[in-house]
Amino acid sequence: MAEKDKERVETSILPIKYVDLVEDVFHAVLAIALLAIGVGAFFFSIKRLIETAPFFPNGMIQGVNDILFIVIILEILRTVISRFTDGVYQLDKFLIIGVIAAVRHILTVGDIVFGQAYR
Repeated sequence: MAEKDKERVETSILPIKYVDLVEDVFHAVLAIALLAIGVGAFFFSIKRLIETAPFFPNGMIQGVNDILFIVIILEILRTVISRFTDGVYQLDKFLIIGVIAAVRHILTVGDIVFGQAYR
């Protein structure tokens, strides 16, 4: 068995260590971009929450929707970081993201229905 490992020849055009390095750099850039998007979305959400004219119900629904959007971004960031550190994707994070996205969709539909009722 040990002889097979010593005789193993890499058949790829690119060396695997360079592909891994490029992948790690790409994941690091994605993580930084997601963090910047999350921080920007947080400050935009606070600004929009303050500027919303009828705070109840429109402002509250928009605030919860924005917070859930930021949580989705952070869950994706956590998935990218875990792929970067552990080398595997955590599929349970995608279930969390799906549930949060469904709640956001319900809030958006509720905002449309209730928003028209209060106008």
